[in-house]
Amino acid sequence: SNNNPYTSFGATLARDEEQNLWSTPHDVTHTEADDDRVLYNMIVVRNQLDKDSEEWQKLNYDIYTLRQTRKEVRSRWKHILEDLGFQKEADSLLSVTKLSIISNSQNMSKARDILLKLSEETNIFPTSWELSERYLFVVDRLIALDAADEFFKMASAVYPKRPGADEGPRP
Repeated sequence: SNNNPYTSFGATLARDEEQNLWSTPHDVTHTEADDDRVLYNMIVVRNQLDKDSEEWQKLNYDIYTLRQTRKEVRSRWKHILEDLGFQKEADSLLSVTKLSIISNSQNMSKARDILLKLSEETNIFPTSWELSERYLFVVDRLIALDAADEFFKMASAVYPKRPGADEGPRP
């Protein structure tokens, strides 16, 4: 069985899963941002627990939920980028690594303002979402492409903020 190339497959998947701080295996786009550290720490704590324990199950669920939320937010951004005509560039525009830099430091303030505006005036992010540094880089890229305002307009149209949406249906 030592000659079987598939014997280490499970170990490779487990190792990849530990590296996966975002949503899919082999995703090297994660950064060393605060939200990544939170997820990483949850994974570390979970792995120290007995798999049959209630705490392990709860942490595993929380990790899964956080990853699914991140995946959904990324999907929303990608959808808007594609609608703006960036079909081929959407993935690269959303790709943020430790090596990513802000293209122009003068854009930083504008990028923060647009990201905050997206958070407050649209539902592109879930209500409980803490703004991710990852999307600051994406907005910076949109500013450099002169597409940030169009992105905001599209996000407002596709994911409008509905007052009282979290309160449930009204009578």
